[in-house]
Amino acid sequence: MEQGFSKANSTNLPRIHLLMLGEFLASNKDFCSAEFRNVKTSMSSRPSYGDDAVSYVQLKREGDICIVKCKVCPEHKVHAKLYSVTLIMDEQEEAVKSIECHDCVASQGGCKHAIAFLMWIHRRSEEPSCTSVECYWMKSKLSRAGSTLKYLTASEMSNAKPSLPSNTEVFEKFLEEGKKRRLNNCEVIKYQNDYVFDQTESLSMHTLVLKYKERSCDRFLEKIALSDADVYNIEK
Repeated sequence: MEQGFSKANSTNLPRIHLLMLGEFLASNKDFCSAEFRNVKTSMSSRPSYGDDAVSYVQLKREGDICIVKCKVCPEHKVHAKLYSVTLIMDEQEEAVKSIECHDCVASQGGCKHAIAFLMWIHRRSEEPSCTSVECYWMKSKLSRAGSTLKYLTASEMSNAKPSLPSNTEVFEKFLEEGKKRRLNNCEVIKYQNDYVFDQTESLSMHTLVLKYKERSCDRFLEKIALSDADVYNIEK
């Protein structure tokens, strides 16, 4: 920890609300250029990266100015050197003055690590207050991958929240349209219960297992009757 700084936690972290965030991004040329906006910004700001990559958050207040620093774990080289990111904001004016990544080669034009840290603070600001104090001076989850953290489950990677709402309407429309057009080269349609296989496809192992559902291998083989023509068509 640097001299004069203190460990950041849920009680002393500055708040960055939505209007502050929008004003900063709109007025900063590093983050609203054609090369960076939209897709790149949304990818860098996603919670699945920032919440697992930000670590060792420390801060210092000098009057109305609050300086927040952190370490960001690289997304693809999790055991490489951590990137240092510094955010400066005026709490009286409620304005983000600057945010800079000091180690990334793309930092001069606004990089993903700066966006990830900015959005991380914003998400912490939007969280409801609780009685317990959460300390943010700790090693990131990404940095622990392969060492103290041997694996991540799918639910942990997404915080058990689906990125999109569950809606089968598009899928059902696709199946309906596929049946109208009589598609026979789509694997998704082949796995539907009402799909009618041709003679050769009906002899595939998948279809036979679903048809006979025998637990005994010998009984399963007894029920399969293949003619010479069937064998020829399968081999062809």
